[in-house]
Amino acid sequence: MQQTSSLSQGLSALDHRYRGEHPIRTLGYLLRPDRRRLVAAVGAFIVKHSPVWLLPLITANIIDVVVQHLPERELWFNAGALLFVLVLNYPMHLLYVRCLNGSVRRMGTALREALCRRMQQLSIGYHSRTSAGVLQAKVVRDVETVEQMIQQTADLGLAGIITLIGGLVVIAVRVPSFLPVFLVVVPTAAYLVMKLRTRLRSHNETFRQEVEQLSARVSEMTSLIPITRAHGLESAALGRVDGPLRQVLLAGLRLDLLNGRFGALAWILLNSLGVGCLAGSALVAYHGWLPITAGDVVMLSAFFTTLTGSVSTLLSLAPVISKGLESVRSAGEVLEAPDLESNSGKKRVEQVEGRIAFENAGFTYEEAAGAAVTDFTLSARPGETVALVGASGAGKSTVLNLLIGFIRPTSGRILLDGTDMAKLDLRTYRQFLSVVPQESILFEGTIEENVTYGMGDTDEQTVRQALRDANALEFVETLPDGIHTVVGERGARLSGGQKQRLAIARALIRDPKVLILDEATSALDTRSEALVQEALARLVHGRTVFVVAHRLSTIRAADRIVAMERGRIAEVGTHAELMRRGGVYAGLQPAHSA
Repeated sequence: MQQTSSLSQGLSALDHRYRGEHPIRTLGYLLRPDRRRLVAAVGAFIVKHSPVWLLPLITANIIDVVVQHLPERELWFNAGALLFVLVLNYPMHLLYVRCLNGSVRRMGTALREALCRRMQQLSIGYHSRTSAGVLQAKVVRDVETVEQMIQQTADLGLAGIITLIGGLVVIAVRVPSFLPVFLVVVPTAAYLVMKLRTRLRSHNETFRQEVEQLSARVSEMTSLIPITRAHGLESAALGRVDGPLRQVLLAGLRLDLLNGRFGALAWILLNSLGVGCLAGSALVAYHGWLPITAGDVVMLSAFFTTLTGSVSTLLSLAPVISKGLESVRSAGEVLEAPDLESNSGKKRVEQVEGRIAFENAGFTYEEAAGAAVTDFTLSARPGETVALVGASGAGKSTVLNLLIGFIRPTSGRILLDGTDMAKLDLRTYRQFLSVVPQESILFEGTIEENVTYGMGDTDEQTVRQALRDANALEFVETLPDGIHTVVGERGARLSGGQKQRLAIARALIRDPKVLILDEATSALDTRSEALVQEALARLVHGRTVFVVAHRLSTIRAADRIVAMERGRIAEVGTHAELMRRGGVYAGLQPAHSA
């Protein structure tokens, strides 16, 4: 529990720590809680990896013992020392894996939780502009790429760096005159990395964006499969995915080719330097230009092979690191997104009576030619039902979104029980509000879990009563497992009318003070509509209700009907009053009666 708490505390700060920072600094902040474990992991790696850079030195010592007929005890000392560090590899490797991998997994979890939390904070407008497939790719694929980058960089990068440092120290102590030759390798490698890093980053960014576009198209394709199959449009659906698939292929091939050129050039250059070092050291020993032994020649040759391999490994990490950092930037697109619903420091809503007042409220969408809603003034009393009607584009859905708080008025204000909603914590307000949409949204769980979603422990009797009031208990009891029946993804195992009655049960069990019905019966057949209408009659009783509907049977019993036209209120009254006037509402009746 303590670990989970510390993660949550870190996540709230991540939103601010990320903004405008380099991705490496972001990774440092994410890994900061595990810094002691990471230090222990590095220490364990140094010990476990020491045989790699000690072996050339001990080999040289043993060769000199043989060539120069030195005391036999030196042979056994060197062999024993090497065996000792080899045995140490096992416990040190386990310690390294435990410390490093645990830290990386916790970091990945923290980043995923930060992304999910940010998605919950971002406005509905942001989610309407951003594909769900893209967001899913960021949470799953990008975080996995970051985890792989850290693990590969640690495994291969630490090996390369420690081998380089250990080897150069041994050379500096044993054969210092050859140190400058070896130091040429590091600047050469650094130059290659600097030269290609920019191109690698741009290609990785392009590849990542193409994969995100493909993810969005695949998500769209899967959601449309019932319509596609019903109309025989399989070829058209595949055609829409074909373009992104080819773009991913081309971007991936370009990236692979660049990485291949990079690796091949580095390998040829570094191994050529290795051949030169071997021939040069042998020539120096042959002519006696410098006091080096046969063992030193073997050691220098072995070290150059080892060190060039280490540099090649470090160079090969450049695309891995570049891809990982690009994934951090990809996650940052969500963490930095400014389109947030701000509730910090605002007044909590402890109770709701249900008095709603729009005062000259207006709203204009970004990049829209005109206002979606203009000068909307309307008051609703507690327990009153208000119906919104109008042609498509009249502004009905915008009014509902303003009432829910998904969007804020760009002009005017909305009052809840006399308090400006701009001053309220809308998260607490929504605890007293329920929405029954046109298409009920169910997740892959049991009926009971869907009805009680977000409510914690609720006794079975309460669930059954809500289902009974929603006219849903009858069909639920005919299912194999009753309220414990799994409904399938998005409620695929239920009919439209059954899903809608479950949505009403979900609203009923919360006993909301404000209720929003958004085309709740428009997609139902006559029998299902009758059952849903009967359930809705129980649901609206004693609550402030705003309803948008096209069917006359849904709206004619409303206390007041608001007819909208081009974002404005055209007329207000009861069904009978508006029909007598013969205005906008009366003109809509043929469509509503359909």
